[in-house]
Amino acid sequence: MLTLINPNRMRPPIAPIGLDYLAASAAAAGIQTEVLDLCLVDDPHKAMTDYFSASTPSLVGLTLRNVDDCFWPNAQWFVPAFARTVAALRRLTDAPIVLGGVGYAIFAEQILQYSCADFGVRGDGEKAIVQLYRALEDRHDYWAIPGLLWRDEDAIRANPPEWNATLSLPPRYNAFDNRTYFHLGGQAGLETKRGCNRNCIYCAEHVAKGKTLRLRNPVEVANEAENLHKQGIDVLHLCDSEFNIPRDHALAVCGELARRGLGDQLQWYAYLATTPFDDELASAMKAAGCKGINFTGDSGSPAMLKTYRQPHSPDDLARTVAACKKHDIEVMIDLMLGGPGETPETVAETITFVKQINPDCAGTALGIRIYPHTEIARIAAAQGPLETNPNIHRRYEGPVDLFQPTFYISYKLGDAPANIVRSLIDKDARFFEPMPDIANQDLPASDHNYNDNSALADAIAKGARGAYWHILKSLET
Repeated sequence: MLTLINPNRMRPPIAPIGLDYLAASAAAAGIQTEVLDLCLVDDPHKAMTDYFSASTPSLVGLTLRNVDDCFWPNAQWFVPAFARTVAALRRLTDAPIVLGGVGYAIFAEQILQYSCADFGVRGDGEKAIVQLYRALEDRHDYWAIPGLLWRDEDAIRANPPEWNATLSLPPRYNAFDNRTYFHLGGQAGLETKRGCNRNCIYCAEHVAKGKTLRLRNPVEVANEAENLHKQGIDVLHLCDSEFNIPRDHALAVCGELARRGLGDQLQWYAYLATTPFDDELASAMKAAGCKGINFTGDSGSPAMLKTYRQPHSPDDLARTVAACKKHDIEVMIDLMLGGPGETPETVAETITFVKQINPDCAGTALGIRIYPHTEIARIAAAQGPLETNPNIHRRYEGPVDLFQPTFYISYKLGDAPANIVRSLIDKDARFFEPMPDIANQDLPASDHNYNDNSALADAIAKGARGAYWHILKSLET
């Protein structure tokens, strides 16, 4: 028997769709599969103790969705708690433990070492979990299992992930309580593809999911949307990195959703790149049920957009906002402030520009989480020792360790960069302000960190539904 465990207890809760896909894949392969969802229980340790007192699985799978909250100055690191869960499992079962998930994939070898688990899978797990189960069952070796990491005496071996050109996911047979997650979390997730071929300097998506775009058949996507709707779920969030890359696939998905009439039954939100986006795509998304879009805007400064390796211009961003307004799609712009070379002048250029193009709201994330194998990590390393680099911000002691939450904020913004941004925003309600600088924590904050956000959770409990930025903005109007 295979047991899949969800240890993620972030609030508001998000259903673990990755584990749902794994459970469906294992079940389709004839493997008896059970799930243990620690997110929806009051006492996780008791739930694990009770479960393993009655169950003896052959393999236990554990997912790590986030290594930290990726939010300065909170900088909450989730790996130690995850490792404690693995240690608790060691005391309760002799079954091998395999790790996976997007967060895990970014630091696959380090987390395997840190947690003392037996195996890990970097990349798509649907095929790997079945092959690993069979290998343990038949005492085969592990070299043919895509993305697998395992212990070999004192070494860790790692197979490369398998990034196929297409992606077909098994129909989720609802191993997890999606209806309860919808009630508590206000939305349900759905993937239309995996992978990202963009070159943004800060993003680790290509580390976790590869640079090969793996597209799901739009019919398969629509089938899953229909299945969720039959469960009473009518608000979705597309989990794609950028829904409109490639544009043709986005149009095809929208066309299939609209053809089935789902645009009148479902509302959904998505992440999109600023380009390619035009009137045709906006119209198709609206007809398919799109309610709101979160765009990767990053900046209104041409110089900073070039630094971030964004292919769009400020004019492109303005046209994107206008197209959304024309088709009555709510629009959020995510800004990335504090990157290499950022100055008070470029921040002012960005804030002024965003006010002019008038999105429904804009996030002002201050500080870039530095992940290994990204361009921002290479830029920081080229600037000299990280311990003395004035652009490095962290809340832990000792040598700089990118495994722990470590952020880049341009030293040119001075000792109180958040104060600069907040002053430029000047209480404009369209902006989520950055959290105050650590030295000024008495100031009120209007950030959009979703981790343990009580205002957000309370609103969902009272019936609010949708993307979290949309719910939070609705609370202020």
